Amino acid sequence: MKGRKIITAVLIALAAMTAMDQKAYASETDAIEGLIAQYQRETKCGRVSVVVYENGVTTCYGDSASLYQIGSMTKAFTGLAVQKLMNGGAVREDGTVSEYIPGFCAYYDSEQVEITVRDLLEQKSGYTNNEKDYPSGTDAMTLSGWTDSISGRELKCRPGTEYAYSNVNYNLLGSIIEHVTGRSYREYMEQEILIPLGLSHTSVGLPADGSIVEGTRLSYRHAADFPLAVREASIPAGYFYSDTEDMGRWIDIWTGSTVIPEDLAEPLSAVKARLVNEGDYYSGWELFADGVTGHSGGTPNYSSRVVFSEDRQIGVCVLSNLNVAATTDSLCNSIYDTVAGRTPGGLTADIWTVFDLIFTGISAAGILLFAAAFLIRKKVPLIVLDAFLAVLLVLVFILFPVIFGAGMKEILFTWAPWSMTGGLLIIAADIVLLSVRLFRPAGDGSAT
Repeated sequence: MKGRKIITAVLIALAAMTAMDQKAYASETDAIEGLIAQYQRETKCGRVSVVVYENGVTTCYGDSASLYQIGSMTKAFTGLAVQKLMNGGAVREDGTVSEYIPGFCAYYDSEQVEITVRDLLEQKSGYTNNEKDYPSGTDAMTLSGWTDSISGRELKCRPGTEYAYSNVNYNLLGSIIEHVTGRSYREYMEQEILIPLGLSHTSVGLPADGSIVEGTRLSYRHAADFPLAVREASIPAGYFYSDTEDMGRWIDIWTGSTVIPEDLAEPLSAVKARLVNEGDYYSGWELFADGVTGHSGGTPNYSSRVVFSEDRQIGVCVLSNLNVAATTDSLCNSIYDTVAGRTPGGLTADIWTVFDLIFTGISAAGILLFAAAFLIRKKVPLIVLDAFLAVLLVLVFILFPVIFGAGMKEILFTWAPWSMTGGLLIIAADIVLLSVRLFRPAGDGSAT
């Protein structure tokens, strides 16, 4: 009888623990689903997929088989490939770009300087992400052709001295891979990185069958389809495609929970060994507070983020088909906090969401003003409105290229919401109409 009582008590305790675990799991799931729903409401994003990794188990939210462009999360793949070449002796960390790419050169203060592989991996080369100074490759450019176009340019600082995030660095690393191996970047990455790691759903650039979640762009509080060609010369820094299934395995690989080939395990360990202090950046990864490692991705029509903790054995990746990077980052961070048992920080409004709201309002006001302009008879209001709108338009065209480090054409037709383009066109139409009304022929019977 005593033995039966003990067994019964143990079974009751196990049942209670199981019920508590199920309740906790349900609570966590509800919280994550709530954050995703909030994200879609606030951003107007049509498609978002999430993978949560906990102690070797992955849980996917959304469509786990849908391929998204992962943006700058690509850099970690390029970085690992370079690290493999370094471990094999084909590349040295202190080797220079000109050593691996014959004829390549760079200048600082009009003096020719050398950029090392380490400078590129740490984002300390002297290049920036300013498209006017260091343009991305065109649709027709190969990676080698783009490299030639960047060679000989003036750097913003001496190599190795200052951190400045730049896609140039990782595209140059991709070019080094091609020159050192004699193989295309795509072939090397597929054969030496993706296939050995079992990442069968991850694609170097657009997948062969073209089957992807189409990217979108904000347009008057909606997400409109916005397909863009993938430029070969930009792939190493930000144009892989993947799904949450592979991203879950990618987290599993970096948390050390799965066995991978030795010729990749050693380079991977070498990368992690360089991430020591909060803020360290190396090989496509950044170390954040509490030992969390991660990276974000943002292209004109997608945004993404991955974070993980090897000590805690948890990680999260968010893939979205809308460029609202700040909100995507905060969604990923909030889900991570939820999984880690912390209070999530909530979602952050992205600059493009804010601009979409502002220029949606400006467009509506501009249309009303266009109609009201026909009713304004006095010249003073016409002068004030005309001058105000003209100054506003000029300031936008002067300040925005400086703020965003890109030309106005690229801002309006590639990055910013369509509502910004529409709003500025409406403002321009208002200026024209107000000017016509202001300088109408005398004697039309109107008061001055």
